Amino acid sequence: MNKQVNLIHKGLIDYKECWDYQTSIFDEIIEQKILIRKGLAKEKETQNFLIFCEHPHVYTLGKTGEKSNLLIDENVLKSKGVNYYHINRGGDITYHGPGQIVGYPILDLDNFFTDINTYLRYLEESVILTLRDYGIDSMRLKGATGVWIDGDNPLKARKICAIGVKLSRWVTMHGFAFNVNTDLEYFNHIVPCGIKNKEVTSLEKELGVKQDLIEVQNKLLFHLSNLFGFQFI
Repeated sequence: MNKQVNLIHKGLIDYKECWDYQTSIFDEIIEQKILIRKGLAKEKETQNFLIFCEHPHVYTLGKTGEKSNLLIDENVLKSKGVNYYHINRGGDITYHGPGQIVGYPILDLDNFFTDINTYLRYLEESVILTLRDYGIDSMRLKGATGVWIDGDNPLKARKICAIGVKLSRWVTMHGFAFNVNTDLEYFNHIVPCGIKNKEVTSLEKELGVKQDLIEVQNKLLFHLSNLFGFQFI
């Protein structure tokens, strides 16, 4: 099993451009798995990737999401300079924008474990542990994938990280969006993740000061590496 992970930093990149980039890697890994199983592959192992990036303002709606959870029309989207895509991950609608850590693990889970529940819980746990490094207690909310602060208090629960993935032949794509220095005003135009009456927050809002995005990324990488057994290359 290959536990090496190609770490790729894309910086600020258009959502569609990065989605196409993800898809090309995803498709190549699946094709490699098919060749290996047929005994036709020169390389006997599949590769793994982790993309870190930020996106210009964009709303994305998962394949089972409700378009009605986008609360503004195309004219308002255009006036605000926000793109919109209906995409092939799970989950409902979310926002991506500058100041947010977006992570796209493109992993062959046959290299780690074939359990989608464990995969999602590890993604959540990496963010929970990162927040703990900053003195913030966070948690999972039953029935709502992602990471929450005060999730056990219906009046105070606020989401700080959204997760939505796609899986085929145990290969993953899409991933998580962790609000660090995110402009939360953009969440006012959607029902985030299709969950009504719940707030969204960021690390900056919780701590009252803008954070070093690279520092947060490095802490997150540390926890991802420990949980999954990644060997970054």
